[in-house]
Amino acid sequence: MITFTVSAFVTFLTIIDPVGLAPVIIGLTAHLNDIQRNNIITRAIVISAIIIAFFALVGRVLLDRLGVSLYAFNIAGGVLLFLVAVDMLFGRSSGTRETKAEEEEAMTREDISVFPLAIPMIAGPGTIATTILYVNLATASGNPLSLLAVGAAIISALFAAWLVMRSSQWIIHLIGRTGILVLSRILGILLAALAIQFVLNGILEFIQVSKLGK
Repeated sequence: MITFTVSAFVTFLTIIDPVGLAPVIIGLTAHLNDIQRNNIITRAIVISAIIIAFFALVGRVLLDRLGVSLYAFNIAGGVLLFLVAVDMLFGRSSGTRETKAEEEEAMTREDISVFPLAIPMIAGPGTIATTILYVNLATASGNPLSLLAVGAAIISALFAAWLVMRSSQWIIHLIGRTGILVLSRILGILLAALAIQFVLNGILEFIQVSKLGK
């Protein structure tokens, strides 16, 4: 249970990548004072929590309605997370988080808490896929505590992200932009490994289902 909780926490914190968001937050809120910046960050985290909770509750229902099997979603979610990891490793701006057009539009917005911070930077496709993946894993385990573990991991990751983003200026001053890039690459390696594990889990489940069907 502890291993599962830690794995979920690390995955959520890595996919959110609050340290990597630090320069973006500073750039988008350069015209605001510290109080305004912190208020925007807090709103973004709250909105993200609501979005994540929504998909945690209805994600499985959506998959069932669409006729998508769990192993197919495991594979698709793993591939999506792997693409995010590759972008982190090579220091590219991930299209799964925001496009160039979205970034340019955000520069003209007064309140960026909903867009682009909450969506797609914090609660983007990668985070949503991770949420559904872990909720499915917890449900399949048959242990009610597993769902509580996922909830605790999500809350802890969002709280950690909130703390890190509020400290964006201090982090940039402490480790610099080069340090942030190095840390993002390290997290990218970890996320790539987790993504491959999701794909392998999906493939193994597909093989098991195929054998049972024969």
